[in-house]
Amino acid sequence: MNKERKIVTEEVDAVAPPPRARVTPEFERKRDYLAGFLSGEKAAEPEHGAGGDLQASVVEALKSIYDPEIPVDIYELGLIYDVAIDADGDAVVTMTLTTPHCPVAESLPNEVELRVLSVPGIRDAEVKLVWDPPWDPSRMSDEARLELGML
Repeated sequence: MNKERKIVTEEVDAVAPPPRARVTPEFERKRDYLAGFLSGEKAAEPEHGAGGDLQASVVEALKSIYDPEIPVDIYELGLIYDVAIDADGDAVVTMTLTTPHCPVAESLPNEVELRVLSVPGIRDAEVKLVWDPPWDPSRMSDEARLELGML
């Protein structure tokens, strides 16, 4: 008995992207076993926006990500163009890569998103990868130039 199987297909122009997962404000992080030992005065709520404590924490997290080919972190290398954080704790990081053919073009933006999400106070993170303006060595900080022997 040979039953014929038929596969039905449908052509579509586009598929809506799935909704982004977000941590709701009602969600509280679980305390670990040291919570009682480490309890003390509650730290002040970090400030949002440009120059705030939360933005500084995100920048510190970004400084912990190193380019695999250059011994300099991506922030000092000038790959991060902007870090914007709204009042809800949603972060948008605008970044580029040294070249469009960079070997970490697929993995680096994901790593940036995960590191930003790991910062306490951040509810959601989005990484926008841009190519305009293109990266060039003039975007590096003096520390990065010194590390690479360019000063």
